Amino acid sequence: MRGLESPRALLAFLSIGLSWLVAGCERSPSEPARPKAPIPRIGFLTSGVCPSEQAGAPFAEGLRSRGHVIGQTIVIECRVSNQTDDQRFRAMAAELIEAKVDLIVGISSTATRALVQLTKTIPLVVLDLETDPVASGLAGSLARPGGNVTGIFLDAIELNGKRLEVMREFVPGLSRVAVLWDASMDPAPLRAAETASRAIGIQLQTFGIRGPAEFGSTLEAAAKARSGAVMVIQSPLMDVRGAEIAALALERRLPAVGLVAGFAKQGGLVSYGPDVLELLSHLGSFVDRIVKGARPGELPIERPTKLYLTINLKTANALGVTVPASLRARADQIIE
Repeated sequence: MRGLESPRALLAFLSIGLSWLVAGCERSPSEPARPKAPIPRIGFLTSGVCPSEQAGAPFAEGLRSRGHVIGQTIVIECRVSNQTDDQRFRAMAAELIEAKVDLIVGISSTATRALVQLTKTIPLVVLDLETDPVASGLAGSLARPGGNVTGIFLDAIELNGKRLEVMREFVPGLSRVAVLWDASMDPAPLRAAETASRAIGIQLQTFGIRGPAEFGSTLEAAAKARSGAVMVIQSPLMDVRGAEIAALALERRLPAVGLVAGFAKQGGLVSYGPDVLELLSHLGSFVDRIVKGARPGELPIERPTKLYLTINLKTANALGVTVPASLRARADQIIE
């Protein structure tokens, strides 16, 4: 062949041809594909609902907005308990750990307690509106937790004080308030409410709840004790049963204040606090960063930055309560 007459040219031609042949073999469709990275498996522990259900959709949406599709790019192992005792939660936490999930999301202080007792290595992302993470030893600081726990926590002392102040605006001269709290939860919000109540001269009557069957008798006892209003301390049990609590309080002519906006929408007189659906969605950012390699101890713990005042005017009318103009002006939403 012309141009390939010298041995050196021929050798170069054969070398190039051989490299093409090897490259072609490397790309051969008959060769097994390289194994894909394993799909992250996320545990989800709550007394509410799983992310695949309607009320849990915000968490799923928070993942989707960051490129994750449940069942395709990320797998959820969910455990839900209608019982709020620590023993049941520890059993479910143990199941998730034994399933060797890559990360666990915990909703509520009960879930947080169960998880931190059983693992110091699996990353934990929690939505805990009851626990002080630094005072309880879960984190070295909000900016740098340092352990295997991060997520969203609430400053309960300031918030419970503001809720009592809001209720006093509805009920001038209010001096006695019944407090409903889930007895399985971290008592920090209850202590915070007691601290806030002393500062503004309101006496609290505390009623611990162990399950939905106690709502009616507890509110009846609050009415007989001549409570002027009811404050519901946040927990997944109280959130899920908000409509039932609101209806029972209304039957007994007790104005009721809750934390999440859903409580007022379900029939409570007023709510003041963060939007839990927004917080559930935002948890997706923690999960996304951890599955991409971030360490939970290096992700700052966050506080809810936006608090919403929601007033149910229909409930106010049913109770014969006048909504002050000052509260109307400050309300983020008025339900008529």
